[in-house]
Amino acid sequence: YKGRVENVLPGMQVAFVDIGLDRHAFLHISDIKFESINGDEADDENSDGNRGASKNADTLDLKAKLGKSSRGGRGFPFLISDLISKKEELLVQVGKEPIGTKGARVTSNITLPGRYVVYMPNSSNIGVSRRIEAATERDRLRNMAKAIKADVEGGFIIRTAAEGISESEFAAEIRYLIKQWVDVCERARRKSAPSLISEDLSFTNRIVRDMLTKDVKQLLIDSKSGYQETMDYVSSVMPDLKPRVSLYKDAAPTLFEAYGVERALKEALSEKIWLKCGGHIIIQQTEAMVSIDVNTGRFVGKSDPDNTILSANLEAVEEVVRQIQLRDLGGIIVVDFIDMEEAAHRKRVFKMLQEALRKDRARTNILHFSDLGLVEMTRQRTRPSLSTLLMEECPYCDGHGTVLSIETVVIQLLRGIKAAHNHTKHSNLRVIANDYVVSHIKSQMSHKLGELKKSLQLDLVLESDPDLHLEDYRIFVSGGEEIFLD
Repeated sequence: YKGRVENVLPGMQVAFVDIGLDRHAFLHISDIKFESINGDEADDENSDGNRGASKNADTLDLKAKLGKSSRGGRGFPFLISDLISKKEELLVQVGKEPIGTKGARVTSNITLPGRYVVYMPNSSNIGVSRRIEAATERDRLRNMAKAIKADVEGGFIIRTAAEGISESEFAAEIRYLIKQWVDVCERARRKSAPSLISEDLSFTNRIVRDMLTKDVKQLLIDSKSGYQETMDYVSSVMPDLKPRVSLYKDAAPTLFEAYGVERALKEALSEKIWLKCGGHIIIQQTEAMVSIDVNTGRFVGKSDPDNTILSANLEAVEEVVRQIQLRDLGGIIVVDFIDMEEAAHRKRVFKMLQEALRKDRARTNILHFSDLGLVEMTRQRTRPSLSTLLMEECPYCDGHGTVLSIETVVIQLLRGIKAAHNHTKHSNLRVIANDYVVSHIKSQMSHKLGELKKSLQLDLVLESDPDLHLEDYRIFVSGGEEIFLD
């Protein structure tokens, strides 16, 4: 996006940038610093390729602006107001999509992801994916990048998929990404802020780019249009893998049913997940964090309690990591395993969790068991979770997951009747409530209503409306206007 800075807050080291979306984007000072890429290691498994890089050459001459300022605090020797100013135009890239009430988080560290390489136009570093473990292959790929870099400005993150590729394949992708960057710069010069400058591939083609490798035996697509889109992309980028893409034609079972995707999808949207041992985990997602609670449930084991608990926790580790990935959970995640008395057991569970998370595409940071027996971690979040994408807030409970008990609603209604009488001094009232509430009053609490009518000398008509929310009611002067209470 080409954005316009609308507000700069030095006290928080952030700026808000209008990029043309409903809410202004959030730009933190750490997203415009000089070098934020480790030159030797890289974790390439963020499919959008949004890594830190360096300054945006077209919009920020940071070295000129920094001078010798050391006023920033919190590890920054300068204030964000030293770098950018209100109404300044910036070229930025979305690092995190808008989530809930939060706007997008953007960065001026532009990255262009390809199949084998992430190109960083404004960086000078070369990184190689940690998942390429052979030293000789890492050196070969890095040397290829260095040879190209002699004639090309910018830096590179070499992705896992690049393992074993030829120099010609590598160079061809670099040329493609550089051309893409030149096009971006040209469009940015022509357009005024705020405006969209460039979009990533479609969702389908992003999946193909990042996941269709030589290790994948088959890619099945049940949509003719999706199949054609995919074949067009594969033909141009990875023609050798065309035979592995197939159109799923069976009417029944559906593709999702045949391969268990439908079942996994329902499971990934459920709060409770059962373990094979009989235990279960509870996953609850809030605005602040994700909490995961492990319980023994029906699992009682066949040996001593300590080993029973250890066995349940070890099985839970695999399912916890699987669900985190399936649900695309991000941010702060807290796991409450079943309490373990032995330090060796806690160490074993933690080590297994570490090993499982190493295979995760998203970057994670995990802390050891706390004094309260909790494992805390953070996981990279670049887009809304699965439940956020596929579910919406319950219109009946306003997303709380609960409603007031029927007894509480009736008591509130009786208090409302008393308040309406005191407010208006009318003795003839007509009350409309949900039919379930009215039925409960007549069958269980008619004596309470009778006492109220007698004490206030009310002539009261009680009516039901099945379309009225369980917690709502309306009070009218008989034959007249509605009475509104604060």
